[in-house]
Amino acid sequence: MRYSVAMTEEIETAMRKHLIRDDGQEDVLIASYRLSTGAERTTALIRSVIFPDEHDRHVHGNASFTSRYVLRASSEAQTLGDGVAVLHSHPGALGWQGLSRMDWETESEYERVARRITKMPLLGMTLAGRDTSWSARFWFDKSTPTWAESVRAVSPKLAVTWNDELRQIPRVTRSQQRTVSSWGERTQASIARLRVLIVGSGSVGLDVAQRLAATGLATVGVMDYDAVEAVNLDRMIGATRLDAALGRPKVDVAARLMKSSATAEPFEVLRHEVSITDPVGVSTALDYDVIFSCVDRPWPRAVLNAIAYSDLIPVIDGGIALDTFPDGRMRNGIWRAHTLVPGSPCMACLGQLVVGDIPLDKEGLLDDPEYILGANRDAPSRQNVAALSASVSGALLAQFVSLTAHPGGRGTPAPLRYILSTHTLEHSIASSGQYCPYETRTAIGDARTPIAEHRDDWRAIVHERTTSKAQIRLRALAAVENFLQRRISRIR
Repeated sequence: MRYSVAMTEEIETAMRKHLIRDDGQEDVLIASYRLSTGAERTTALIRSVIFPDEHDRHVHGNASFTSRYVLRASSEAQTLGDGVAVLHSHPGALGWQGLSRMDWETESEYERVARRITKMPLLGMTLAGRDTSWSARFWFDKSTPTWAESVRAVSPKLAVTWNDELRQIPRVTRSQQRTVSSWGERTQASIARLRVLIVGSGSVGLDVAQRLAATGLATVGVMDYDAVEAVNLDRMIGATRLDAALGRPKVDVAARLMKSSATAEPFEVLRHEVSITDPVGVSTALDYDVIFSCVDRPWPRAVLNAIAYSDLIPVIDGGIALDTFPDGRMRNGIWRAHTLVPGSPCMACLGQLVVGDIPLDKEGLLDDPEYILGANRDAPSRQNVAALSASVSGALLAQFVSLTAHPGGRGTPAPLRYILSTHTLEHSIASSGQYCPYETRTAIGDARTPIAEHRDDWRAIVHERTTSKAQIRLRALAAVENFLQRRISRIR
């Protein structure tokens, strides 16, 4: 199990302003957190700051808590259903911080108090004052802390502090020289360590996956339970007729193409033949730092929309819609891109997700001709063009660069929409709804509303594919392909 910490920009700013003092002395603070439990990673989501009263701590060069403060904060956290995080600052320090003997003894002692009251582990955090880097550890018992691999401040400018021992800096390869020259080695070191998931590996997702691999990311996951068909070949650039003939899983095609274009050494591609609308898919998604939403159905988009806020994982979403005249000529094309982070409007507030369509999608009614006719609805648009889907993937990747590299010191923009017929780029003026059911549940983690459901339909599709006779031929051909790929890699 891996561990991490995440918080909103609002929470991070409040804690940093308290801990970094004008007089240069150390200070202490307590916050509450809630857990977000993935398949392989558990994240503590900082939810609220419990500021000290006048006599709650001592500032004397090395600041210290009072027992009164710890007891009060633990009781407040317990009332919220949260755990306790104790924080202190190292004003003159840089980067990820270890624990001094005094800090170790302090946190070890308060672990027992916090656990007795909240029934949750104590979380310890340190802020390095010179570069505002955070570090964190979980106290599951009194003897030894378990270190987190990263601390993420989630906003339109994603900021990550990495534990170099647990998530080592990938070596810059010769193939990455021009990439690194665009934003520097420090930014590359952070971007390369992000675990990024692409949900949906169709025309847009497949292109995004390959370009992330070429950018030097060390770990990229792709989630899709569908297989390649002949109808996909005019958009899935890199998929072959053999892939379609064999019904090859889309995640396998994406993995093959990512390995071919990857510049990181080593490079890890993770294949997830599951549905994001299933609890298994949600649990998998919670292991990642950034998610690309390359799906076009209301239900999976609603699940990803919720994760962006409840679990503080930025979701980069977009899509394309093409419109034709009755005689078949193109009327217009619109593509859009936006990044979902706390403080930015969600898909529902943007009008890109109709909440009432979610139950219809669950029941399959949005593809039912009789229902569509009876409800006087338009059938789902199926048009797509490879030449235009590249524009969507480009728009999503530009959002990713803005989120992680902050060109010009700026983060992700307001949601964007490009209108092809007039060649107009629009910035959305949409704002968050006052009672938005997604944004009001920010950082609730495992207490999230269960939108995902266990379904057997996608499992049946995967089972049928993996047990068919074609799968035996696929394995033999895949072995040949893997051999050739290894030979090509040696040549490179």
